[in-house]
Amino acid sequence: MNTARRNAAVYRYSLPMDAGVVLRNQRLKTRDGLLIHLQQGEQEGWGEIAPLPEFSQETLAQAEQAALSWLQSWQGGALPAESPLPSVAFGTSCALAELEQRLPLQADYRKAPLCTGDPDELFEVLTALPGEKVAKVKVGLYEAVRDGMIVNVLLEALPDLRLRLDANRSWTRAKADGFAKYVNPVLRDRIAFLEEPCKTRDESRDFAKVTGIAIAWDESVREADFVVQAEPGVAAIVIKPTLVGSLSRCRSLVEQAHAVGLTAVISSSIESSLGLTQLARIAHWLTPTTVPGLDTLDLMQAQLLRRWPDSKLPLQDLQALECLWRS
Repeated sequence: MNTARRNAAVYRYSLPMDAGVVLRNQRLKTRDGLLIHLQQGEQEGWGEIAPLPEFSQETLAQAEQAALSWLQSWQGGALPAESPLPSVAFGTSCALAELEQRLPLQADYRKAPLCTGDPDELFEVLTALPGEKVAKVKVGLYEAVRDGMIVNVLLEALPDLRLRLDANRSWTRAKADGFAKYVNPVLRDRIAFLEEPCKTRDESRDFAKVTGIAIAWDESVREADFVVQAEPGVAAIVIKPTLVGSLSRCRSLVEQAHAVGLTAVISSSIESSLGLTQLARIAHWLTPTTVPGLDTLDLMQAQLLRRWPDSKLPLQDLQALECLWRS
């Protein structure tokens, strides 16, 4: 048992975003969050706590208050209970796992490229993908018919491509059918899954049954009544740890999914490069055969403390951060 003195610190960061990032109804100008640092003897661990506006149930101010309470308890020698706030539970569990050397160092830096905008630009990105060609396309932002035509063009042009689509529950059942109408039935099995196409789970289930397009649960995973189970037409669950909770909660969901034959995908909530590199480590550890959904770093204008391999974005170090509390 490690009896060395415990020290902890909390830092606040604010990273400028690219101008075009819109989350539901809000334009995101900066990505704001906290980094926590634990030290005990020679050991140290970092964690990121960054509620995602429009998606997280807690605000950054609430997360900060909960994190400070947790850290003060830990620094005093206790092992505090998991926070009920998912972003705090995730960040503190990552910091503890690093401190105790339970989070493997090996990482899965493969990305399913996040494709938006001009289809011609997508061809260049996707053609250059090494190995398994998996990409993610956000749908539901424009007309459903346009989305269906673009998806169809991509699948026709790149016969070894598999697509993950995400609609964020934005379609009525009629709009979802309008999308499917423009995707050639012979190409539909190369849609790995479409995340939550409709406003309700029952509508999404019916969509999968009628169209043969597999679906995945994303928002549903974070709802109190959600149960991981095999269902016709359901291929996967998407796990966004910042929105889901602690490492143990994420691991449990992955194990439940694998036990019933579902794919589990570790996915980003637009964390900083520090958080993303930890997600890459978690993905290699818990879902080694599945490409994670971590292609969000280029939405930012800087990296934070740890570099993502091959990223040319400038790196902000500790001196650039505001220290909120230190013990």
